[in-house]
Amino acid sequence: MSPQATEFDLIARYFKRPVPKEMLGGGDDCALFNVQPGKQVATSMDLLLEGRHFFSDVDPRTLGHKALAVNLSDLAAMGASPVGCLLGLGLPSIDTAWIDQFAQGFYALAQQHDCPLIGGDTTRSLQGIVLSVTVFGTVDSARAMRRSAAQIGDEIWVSGHLGTADIACRMLAGVIPTDPERLKKIRHALEMPVPRLALGQALSRHVNSAIDVSDGLLQDLGHILQASGCGALIEESALPVHADLLGLPLPLLRQATLAGGDLYELCFTAPVSAHAAIQKISHALNIPLTRIGLTTRQSGLHVVDQAGQLLPDLPAGFDHFRI
Repeated sequence: MSPQATEFDLIARYFKRPVPKEMLGGGDDCALFNVQPGKQVATSMDLLLEGRHFFSDVDPRTLGHKALAVNLSDLAAMGASPVGCLLGLGLPSIDTAWIDQFAQGFYALAQQHDCPLIGGDTTRSLQGIVLSVTVFGTVDSARAMRRSAAQIGDEIWVSGHLGTADIACRMLAGVIPTDPERLKKIRHALEMPVPRLALGQALSRHVNSAIDVSDGLLQDLGHILQASGCGALIEESALPVHADLLGLPLPLLRQATLAGGDLYELCFTAPVSAHAAIQKISHALNIPLTRIGLTTRQSGLHVVDQAGQLLPDLPAGFDHFRI
């Protein structure tokens, strides 16, 4: 592509692929898609900024994957199925090799989850790379998992393992000393998150409320508790810590598991009567699902340590504007 290539050349070469015949994709003023009777549209949008959400030397293919994955994770938390997505891309300049790899990573995940790119926009950024992805999905009107539906006495569950993405991010940022062997094992958790779409859809029959863990377990679970008007008691000994984090100092491990973000696992609450069904789903999908506590009538979020003592100072999750 020549240096004089326009934004339309960039779109045509890297981001224009066929969409299903029942949809209208890029090329018109709006994309069009149908929604089946009894379904609602679920939609979510995230921004990713260079230097804020990803490092400047990130592999563009993994960045393409993550840009879509973090949005698909929101659909998973609602029990929704993807329909399509939009991509906004701001670039300081046209680097064809970088764009090609980014597009490959983006499209690979889009095809895996039947989420075609149906439109978007490109522009020149005056300061770093800017990514904006919007996803659309459909969900059964009666089965969308909302934050506000947790019930007192629900079991609290989390999928996968906690802490790996946070530790990888801290090492790459130079906040903690880098352990090359450990980083090699856990970096993928930060850069290649797996959206739990199949899990969300399977859980929607049994779960009262759900959220994806993007800003830290305690902070995101706190959103459920606030919306539902209940509290929670979490058992630190039950938290699913990844084996690759064992041996880290307890304060660092506690920060990573309780408050570490960029995880994109699902945290959800369900009645005790659904315990066996949830374990069956875990086995069928080969995804670890761990019961970590209970919702309570008493307000507030409390964590007990290995000895059953309340932790006095809980770490805070991620906030873009916290100083």
